[in-house]
Amino acid sequence: MTIVLRRYEAGALPADHVHLLIDVHADAYRDQADDPFVQRFDWFARHWTSRPGYACVVAYDGDEPVGYSYGAPLEDSREWWRGHLPPPADTSTFAVSEVMVRPGWRGLGVAERTHEVLLSGRGEALAVLLVDVTHPRVQAMYERWGYAKVGERRPFEDAPLYAVMVRPLHRPPEAAPENSPS
Repeated sequence: MTIVLRRYEAGALPADHVHLLIDVHADAYRDQADDPFVQRFDWFARHWTSRPGYACVVAYDGDEPVGYSYGAPLEDSREWWRGHLPPPADTSTFAVSEVMVRPGWRGLGVAERTHEVLLSGRGEALAVLLVDVTHPRVQAMYERWGYAKVGERRPFEDAPLYAVMVRPLHRPPEAAPENSPS
């Protein structure tokens, strides 16, 4: 098995891109197919792929899409972390909407690889994502990836309660030691 990652950007998406997202999601959530919130994923996929700055990294095993990570920049003052922590000097935020891997490819590092490539080279200061609070193992995984939980929110009336998680995308330059030559 050789996993290959492909990056897609708004304005240059393959014609079947939304269907690819929906198909992988249907496989990943096949045990929850009766959940009305899960059934609305096609709306979410179409919404996110139409956002300015949308980006997606898809993992393929041969020609088979096995997982992906996608998101888009958030509009100023519409960031999910607002109200949970004081605004930093740079509030630019990239929202990671989905990180998904089909069951047969879980545990192979596909989620982390697609996620890290998605965030690499981003100009925003922060990344934010939501995690269902009933999934502590998933929250712990994101904490290992550098995110911190800053609060909780329910984005839609019938949505689960989510942990709001934030991660800085750029580390400030480290200060030179006091005794270093100038």
